[in-house]
Amino acid sequence: MLRVTLAQLNHTIGDIAGNIARMRAAAAQAAAEHADMVVFSELSLTGYYPGDLLDEPPFLQRVHDGLEQLKAATRELPDLHWVVGAPTHALQPGKKLHNSLLVIKNGEVLLRYAKQLLPTYNIFDEHRHFEPGPDRAQVLRVGDTQVGFLICEDGWNDSGVDYATNPLVRMGDAAPDLVVSINASPSHLDKREQRHQVFSQAATRHKLPVLFVNQVGGHDQIVFDGASFAVEPGAGVVFEARRFEEDVRTLQFANGHFRLNDGQAPEPVPAQGMPTMAFYRAQIVLGLRDYARRCGFKRIVVGSSGGIDSALTLALAVDAIGAENVIGVTMPSRYSSAGSVDDSVDLCRNLGIQLYTHPIAELVAEYHAQYQKAFGAELTGLAAENQQARIRGVILMEYSNANGHLLLTTGNKSEVSVGYCTLYGDTNGGLGLLGDLYKTEVFELSRHINEAAGRELIPQAVIDKPPSAELAPGQKDEDSLPPYPVLDEILKLLIEGERLSTREYEAAKAFVAQLSLSEDGRATVDRVRRLIHRSEYKRRQAPPMLRLRPRAFGTGRQMPIAAHYD
Repeated sequence: MLRVTLAQLNHTIGDIAGNIARMRAAAAQAAAEHADMVVFSELSLTGYYPGDLLDEPPFLQRVHDGLEQLKAATRELPDLHWVVGAPTHALQPGKKLHNSLLVIKNGEVLLRYAKQLLPTYNIFDEHRHFEPGPDRAQVLRVGDTQVGFLICEDGWNDSGVDYATNPLVRMGDAAPDLVVSINASPSHLDKREQRHQVFSQAATRHKLPVLFVNQVGGHDQIVFDGASFAVEPGAGVVFEARRFEEDVRTLQFANGHFRLNDGQAPEPVPAQGMPTMAFYRAQIVLGLRDYARRCGFKRIVVGSSGGIDSALTLALAVDAIGAENVIGVTMPSRYSSAGSVDDSVDLCRNLGIQLYTHPIAELVAEYHAQYQKAFGAELTGLAAENQQARIRGVILMEYSNANGHLLLTTGNKSEVSVGYCTLYGDTNGGLGLLGDLYKTEVFELSRHINEAAGRELIPQAVIDKPPSAELAPGQKDEDSLPPYPVLDEILKLLIEGERLSTREYEAAKAFVAQLSLSEDGRATVDRVRRLIHRSEYKRRQAPPMLRLRPRAFGTGRQMPIAAHYD
């Protein structure tokens, strides 16, 4: 029998000392639970993904020193095998580094495996820094168990579609009793179910039980949900670790089956994970909490317009770091309705946060006067509307700078897609929570938060009111854009397309096909397509936005600005 501890930890990129401390604590727990092996996630020493830190000699020296510290730590627990992920120097021509898995015991590296399949698509860019490892399986006997090792993407190509090499074939030929896969598998909508399907099918095909160990935590735009799991051939996923939090669990493995460390069978693993809105909420909250913590922010400020986007952003911020650490600022202009100001007051009272009021009417008037004086012309139209957003942006940045608080931007994916936002105005901030949520999903998540609380945290008046930027008399979003239920289906097809789930893709495709039967419908689709293309320069300057869906703006969608799209 093999006792193996999966160490699903929240590593911080670049914090090698901190990561080692976390690993030592997990290893001590593993030893106390009589484990033979403790397994950490991909690039656990450095955190995933270090990016161009891997090009910096001082960082690589810290990696080298960290590995030496890990070796010394393993001598303190001489009977325990440590499975760790780290960059190592490549052994053949090409890039200087491998993305490696090391098995260390009592100060000695017993096995070194270099990742073979290096993802360079969507948010991944591993070929930028790493050389692929050789096409061979690596197997090590631990007690009476033959254990094979893989790293993340190596287990995702069993269909043979994406790469010419399939490491699982070599692993099947080696016929280990158990495969350990270390991973940094980012989370997005339906990703958990995708992992289960891919690895369950591969385990059955190759008759290989698999232990999949993932990291957890938020890193800039990307969130890792943990949810490490164990798979048995034919049975599928038989164990799953906690989601969106650290989890260190010891399992027994014998005769092809996993058991809990007390010998009991694990609880059945549900096929479906969290409901969509609960998933969005958990992912955003973890992403924001880790972003603020890692960047050194203790408090958050949000411009509270009385609209749905800022209301939801404030509610999520309270979830992440507590009401006492969240500040709202309302900045009414001559066009702000009394209801919007009242709604901000009600919202902040419901959430238990402090709300400041900073009117902007006098500032707007002075800006108009100074513009007229300097340029000999009146500021009108869109420029006058955007001026109000920019004044608000300046006020929020002043408050953020003066107090050292993190300013959150509040734009949603629908608005960011078509450029319905103001550079240096409502796009100001250090992080966007809603940038991968379509507007219809913003409403749905707001309702979910109220339902989960059993009361109105977000006032119903905010949810019910027609969306408006309130930058001109009687302005409504639908004066400038198609209705959001129409816009969002078009955007899903144009931005995400076949990356959507089958259900969402078929629904969006059918909706747009029906819309395109009319001349006006075709014109609407073409207009949205043009708006997406014309707004790329705005997205390039926007703050990072937490990724929730398979294709998010930022590193997941890299488009040129100065290009001809038609």
